[in-house]
Amino acid sequence: MQLDDAYANAAYIEGAEDYPPRWQKAAAAFRKKLGFRAQKNISYGPTDREVYDFFEPEGVSRGTVVFVHGGYWKAFAPSDWSHLAAGALSRGYAVAMIGYDLCPNVRISQITTQVAKGLADVAKRTQGGISLVGHSAGGQLVARMTDPLILPGDVRERIANIVSISPVADLTPLLQTSMNEILQLDEAEAAAESPVNMTPPHGVNVTIWVGADERPAFIEQAEQLSRVWGAKMTAVEGRHHFDIIDLLEDPDSDMMKALLGIK
Repeated sequence: MQLDDAYANAAYIEGAEDYPPRWQKAAAAFRKKLGFRAQKNISYGPTDREVYDFFEPEGVSRGTVVFVHGGYWKAFAPSDWSHLAAGALSRGYAVAMIGYDLCPNVRISQITTQVAKGLADVAKRTQGGISLVGHSAGGQLVARMTDPLILPGDVRERIANIVSISPVADLTPLLQTSMNEILQLDEAEAAAESPVNMTPPHGVNVTIWVGADERPAFIEQAEQLSRVWGAKMTAVEGRHHFDIIDLLEDPDSDMMKALLGIK
């Protein structure tokens, strides 16, 4: 359809097909290294995919980082991304990675509700501040968590920092892609689930990140959310849609510092 090429990431990344198996291998090795500090598939709801993985730091946790994966709401699982917890764990933070049912089995609005339910469950088992980070579709989902109708107030008040990486902040263009046969978006849901249409959150440090080598549509999406929310946007030179997330493995990256509120 008209905008298929605009939102096609893999077609413009060299060796794109190698990334998913590489992620899965790195994630499995990371969990094995952590041993008992890695807990998989903690249930927060009735379906098999309403689960999260939880990683404990050494010693007492300084807070919790919650990661929500991308995949256009139709691919991947928390276990594909375990290695991305490395940076936050190194700094003494617990990390939860929330899973959700995938389209077309559910609608995106239902995924938003599931992520909120998973986040509330993570909040019950942790103390202190919560920082949210999401990539691509996950960038949209973590932004949606600031909607006062989505989360209980006591959970929302614990959210101190949000890092939205390469977010799909305006879902309306996806109506003009063939992937909408799977997403099943209509105009009303696309508008309601678009962070660019939300009231910007107060009292939360939001930063938006995108690779400078990403598709123009994703850079425009990041710029639009940055403008509407008044949030700082960083375009990282030499990074594309598939490797921008590698910065989460580095405890000293600027992205990690933003996620943890480190000046």
